[in-house]
Amino acid sequence: MSAVLDDMDSRPGSTTSLLRTVIGLYLREAGGWMSTKDLVLLMDALGTSGTVTRTALGRLRKKEVVRLETRDGNPGFTLTGGAATMLARGDRRIFTPRSMEPGDPWCLVSFSIPETEREKRHQLRRRLHWIGCGTVAAGLWICPDSLRDEVEEILADLGLRDMATLFVTGSPMVGGTLPDAAAKWWDLDAIAGLHRDFLHHHRPAGTGAMGQDLDGGAAAFATYVRSIDRWRIIPYLDPGLPADLLPTDWPGAEAAALFGRMVETLSAPSAAFVRNTLGATVS
Repeated sequence: MSAVLDDMDSRPGSTTSLLRTVIGLYLREAGGWMSTKDLVLLMDALGTSGTVTRTALGRLRKKEVVRLETRDGNPGFTLTGGAATMLARGDRRIFTPRSMEPGDPWCLVSFSIPETEREKRHQLRRRLHWIGCGTVAAGLWICPDSLRDEVEEILADLGLRDMATLFVTGSPMVGGTLPDAAAKWWDLDAIAGLHRDFLHHHRPAGTGAMGQDLDGGAAAFATYVRSIDRWRIIPYLDPGLPADLLPTDWPGAEAAALFGRMVETLSAPSAAFVRNTLGATVS
């Protein structure tokens, strides 16, 4: 499985997804390697047993996210090259969500792939969907031009670049209204549902998710990791359309603001917990 798709294929909240999130947040800052024991301790703070964590590590090895490496007699894990690229891309998406402004350019992706390459065609469509592209027609997709580099990466990775043409264009001219067209090209109801789900699980109430009771320790770590894990797929699927193309009750801005506050409040105490657990510097 490719690095782009692998960033999306674990269900948020599952042990494998939470472990991937822990690794994505802290393994690089811990020097690029963590012992199995330390990963088990961190996952224990998320309520996961050592046996289940080791099983999830096995899954991530099979997916080529991590590879086993022993240091000073201690078994542990480091990132594969593909996973390092995937996580760097994820950092940009998660912590700098894109937002398209009216008048920004669009990218149209036109492709014609023969039946002999139907598996690659299927993979291309899945991967375009998973990075936030919309479907105009079976062989014509649309996205903000800010996603063009990622589209190019996908085409190159699948060996399909010579079967596709990219057009950079201004606002599409449609038969009806552009908001109606956008609602056909993207499943805006499903994307809005992801935002509302995040708000439902993480909107603070009194001294809830961001109260003083979570200023440090395992509780801050667990809350922060779970918020990242639930949020991380949203900036992939949400293309960040301009407000004038979205429903008036669009929850994206509220969810993004809440996520930003959680990062500001919980990232430092969560890193401190990891630092104390590993006995290593985590920034």
